[in-house]
Amino acid sequence: MPAPSSARLLSARGCLFSAGGIAYLACLMALRDHPAETCWLCGRPLGRRVEWHHPTPKSRGGRETVPIHPICHRTLHAVFSNADLARMEAEGTPLSAHPKIEKFLAWIANKPPDFHAPTHRRR
Repeated sequence: MPAPSSARLLSARGCLFSAGGIAYLACLMALRDHPAETCWLCGRPLGRRVEWHHPTPKSRGGRETVPIHPICHRTLHAVFSNADLARMEAEGTPLSAHPKIEKFLAWIANKPPDFHAPTHRRR
């Protein structure tokens, strides 16, 4: 498993990744024993590329992260602003209730784990 791109990330299991540090190695071992198997948004198996999404945005105080496909991550941020994501997380509103996400989930359901396509930016 490659080192995370940023200096510190919080994994879905609460492990603090610190590039090159002992905490990073301990987390790698923990994740090896209990790897995240599915994407937080679409539920499909994860591929070789995995990104980490903050359900509550970092700008709104979020610390927890969840594993997600790159295409799913980009779609979330193309559809929702950080304020929208924070509000929906606080209210407990499922993201899949939004028509654009519902359509995306139906489209992506049968694609392979490492599938990627261009994502339109929010207007």
